[in-house]
Order: sequence, then C-alpha cells, then structure tokens
Amino acid sequence: MRLLKIVFLAAVLFGSLWAKSLDEIKAAGVVRIGVFSDKAPFGYVDSKGEYQGYDVYFAKRIAQDLGVKLEFLALDPASRVQFVKSDKADIILANFTKTAEREKQVDFALPYMKVALGVVSPKKAQITDVKELEGKTLIVVKGTTADFYFTKNHPNIKLLKFDQYSQAYNALLDGRGDAFSTDNTEVQAWANQNEGFSVGIAKLGDLDVIAPAVKKGNKDLLSWINEKIVELGKENFFHKAYEETLRPVYGADSNADDIVVEGGKL
Repeated sequence: MRLLKIVFLAAVLFGSLWAKSLDEIKAAGVVRIGVFSDKAPFGYVDSKGEYQGYDVYFAKRIAQDLGVKLEFLALDPASRVQFVKSDKADIILANFTKTAEREKQVDFALPYMKVALGVVSPKKAQITDVKELEGKTLIVVKGTTADFYFTKNHPNIKLLKFDQYSQAYNALLDGRGDAFSTDNTEVQAWANQNEGFSVGIAKLGDLDVIAPAVKKGNKDLLSWINEKIVELGKENFFHKAYEETLRPVYGADSNADDIVVEGGKL
C-alpha cells in the first residue's frame, strides 16, 4: 500500500515531465504545447503578456476540442525536438518544418502550412542571389531549416548563429550581419513591418511543410491530431486562422493559399 502511495505521489509531482497519451492528457486536464514566444506573427507574446499568432490560434483550438486547459511552453528553435523527446511537451506547434532528419526523432502529424526559405536584407545593400552572400555574413537561428540548409549546401558562406529569433533580428538591425535567412513566410512578415528592409530572395531550397510534432511512438495522440486537422479542414479553419493572425501582417492583397494547408492536403 505504501509503495502505491509513493507511486501515486510521484505521478502527481512529476507527471508533467512524462509524455502523456491522449487519455492521460484528458485525465490530467491540461495539454502542454511548445510554441515560440518571439516569432511574430506565428508564435509570440504580445504587450499584455498573452500568446498570439497562427500557431497559437491552432493550439488554443486543440485544447478547446480536447476539453482541457492549455499550458504554453516557450522554446527555442534548437530545443523543439528535445522538448518532446524529454517529455517536457505533449505537442510542438512552433513553425516546425518536417524534414527527414527530424522524422527520425519525432512523429509529425499532417501539415497545416507550407514554406520555403527566404533571405531578408537592407534595401540599400539588398541580397538577391545566394552567390552575393559569399564573403558576407548571413544570420541564422540555430537548429532551423536555414541553419541546416546553408551549413550543408553553402559551407563557404559565413554564418552568424543565434539561439532566438529576437536576437537574430536585432543583429540584422544592428548591422552585425549582411542578411538573415529563415522561413520565407517569416522574413516577409518582418520586412513588411520594418522599413528599410526587403526580401531579396523569396524562395530558396525545396518547398517544405510545417506540421505538429509529438514524441515518437505516441500513436493515439498523433492519430487524434491528424483526425482533428482533417475535421478542421471541413470548416476552413486554417484559412480563418490566416485571416485572424496573418492577413493583418501580409496585407489585404496577400493570398492565403500561398501559405495555408487546409485539411492536411497540399
């Protein structure tokens, strides 16, 4: 009996560190979702201290439909895999690009967005071709698709790496680098709000998809997310999310279909 009590107390105290199945999440009454806190307009904390953005919009709907409370976990790009592998988060919704290497470590659900790489630079010294980066400094965030892409395909380009997006953008503003590369959706949004900068390379590398991720082997939670994405597609949920969170940034003439994946179907 005493052993059972100890096990129960351990579960209460440390349960938040364990990967939870769908039933365990419902029983616990909370789902832990890893998001960005500094990557507007996808995941960020506003002036009131509230999480906002396209990924956050989806996270709130997941918690609502699970019937549980939502616990946001702020993370850095390089820590996304580790957050689910170490059971700190149940789900990752942090602009997580699906790659073959990451698929070895986490399980991805159906996509809800599509993306390629982009490069933003000052208008007065705009970078319009990758060759122009030779002999210059390119800013990237550690653990991102841009980090992997340039390290593998352009080893002669000097990379200045940061842990957080806010640090990377500050470095670009301060002139510590000649350009910054990350998802084209992100750099375009940033350039729209920062006078003097523009996206000279709008599409680089392969067209990739962004999807939720869970711990490898957590099949029931993965299946629930996949079914939910298909279900939400029937109500045009992700286009509604675009209207609420992205169109104010990209502008009235922007095309949601350039970014949105509805119902998990490209």
